[in-house]
Amino acid sequence: MSASNTPTYCESMPVPALPVEGLIGVIAPAGPATLDAHKALQWMQARGYSLKVFPGVTAKEGYLAGSDEVRLNDLHAAFADPQVDAILCLRGGYGSPRLLDGIDFDLLRRNAKPFVGYSDITALHVAISRYAGFVTFHGAMLNADLLGNKQQPTESSLFRMLRGQLKRGSVLPHPAAYPLVTIEPGIAQGRLMGGNLSMIAATLGTPYELDAEGIILFIEDVNEPLYRIDRLLTHLRLAGKLATIGGVLVGDVAGVDGQALQALLKQTFAPLRIPVLAGWRSGHCDPNLTLPLGAMVRLDAGNQELRLEQDVVLLPL
Repeated sequence: MSASNTPTYCESMPVPALPVEGLIGVIAPAGPATLDAHKALQWMQARGYSLKVFPGVTAKEGYLAGSDEVRLNDLHAAFADPQVDAILCLRGGYGSPRLLDGIDFDLLRRNAKPFVGYSDITALHVAISRYAGFVTFHGAMLNADLLGNKQQPTESSLFRMLRGQLKRGSVLPHPAAYPLVTIEPGIAQGRLMGGNLSMIAATLGTPYELDAEGIILFIEDVNEPLYRIDRLLTHLRLAGKLATIGGVLVGDVAGVDGQALQALLKQTFAPLRIPVLAGWRSGHCDPNLTLPLGAMVRLDAGNQELRLEQDVVLLPL
């Protein structure tokens, strides 16, 4: 790793807002998927946006969307392209961590713009926050979420965030149809960091591991039984990551009994005496709400509120 890619731990900087009639670039840093490009273009045009599909989106190499070189080139090209206003990942799957030691974080920092994805994309979120220092977005991807017709507020949550309609001081809305659960009450302020729990654990011991000092830890997962969620949380605890966090926001943990999960969360986090709020509809769920990773937030677990403490995008003057 070059000296220019030394980690930064300051507050993540906001990125330029997605403009009206902007160009959205689509890349596939992880697994492959068949994209109906005509349908995708029509979907974007109906919302006032144009679309640029990068080469790796139509590639396939086993369980990867093209070779590491193709996927890394697309990531760099999407950030470097001055016409691309935001970058949307096609899907998750597997493969994002294979790119980490090849990323030119200086290039990303010089061309910071909204970058959106979740699941396997967590590896990129964590690395970008650590080495490029700008806000990224844990949110809807093109195939499974937007073209998959996930219910509102999946789409509106994404575009309100990227357009700058949610500003510093805004309480992030959460649908009343999905009640939140206070595991441990309290208030904490810090950078919102995390994503897929399995991917967070997979980065431990590498130069790209989560910097957990004072953060509000966000976690979600899918297809992991309760004992494996326990194992992953224990891994983070034994690695010293939980001892330094300020609070926890738990997203969707698909396929796990809710009461059993709540008991595990209480057992894990109660000794830390930090606020813990569960049930946030972000992750492998419908709806799937967008969260600004790296941004300063205020978590009030007792009142079940998450508030922005900084602007996450910059509107043009």
